[in-house]
Amino acid sequence: MAQMIPDPETYFRSFIPPRDELLLELERQAQKENIPIVGPVVGELLFILARALNSQAILELGTATGYSAIYLAQGLSSQGGRLITLERDEDMAIKANENIARAGLTDRVEVRVGDVVQVLEELEGPYDLIFMDIDKEAYAPALPECRRLLRLGGLLVVDNVAFQGANEFNHRIFNDKQWRNVQLYSLLPNHSPEKDGLTLAVRVA
Repeated sequence: MAQMIPDPETYFRSFIPPRDELLLELERQAQKENIPIVGPVVGELLFILARALNSQAILELGTATGYSAIYLAQGLSSQGGRLITLERDEDMAIKANENIARAGLTDRVEVRVGDVVQVLEELEGPYDLIFMDIDKEAYAPALPECRRLLRLGGLLVVDNVAFQGANEFNHRIFNDKQWRNVQLYSLLPNHSPEKDGLTLAVRVA
């Protein structure tokens, strides 16, 4: 049997994707001000998934400073792709708009302010990809709207599913035949926290 790499956590920390100065600045700000962000590993995953899907329309639930929105917007199809990102905190939304403008992505991203679950009811799909990173207790109530808005075969990515507040959501989506899904518990360097769960789910009905 092949041997595993010794000390895999240290080993895989050496593969943290490179970032530009803006993203590094947002990481430093997040650490200083205790702002939860997805970090460069999950950020790069979001970019890869968006690009692999050839995404034209992406919906993000939970903007914060715009860190993950930048990765998602960069992963959009270059031909008229659009990201709508929802944030309940108006001051945070202002910061996000500033950072999105600094990244040169204003033409691709729209930040909407309001209670996320309520705003979801006002939206129309379909979306190719939905990324959910809001209060964990809101995951389960948001799930039916995510299914309504996501196209058949579209991808739902959910952060922080190792948090206790996500327990109801985890069980609900796992037992819902309208989704094919997998929960991954992983080492996610520079994520908040670094050991956490992600759900990847495809809408199949």
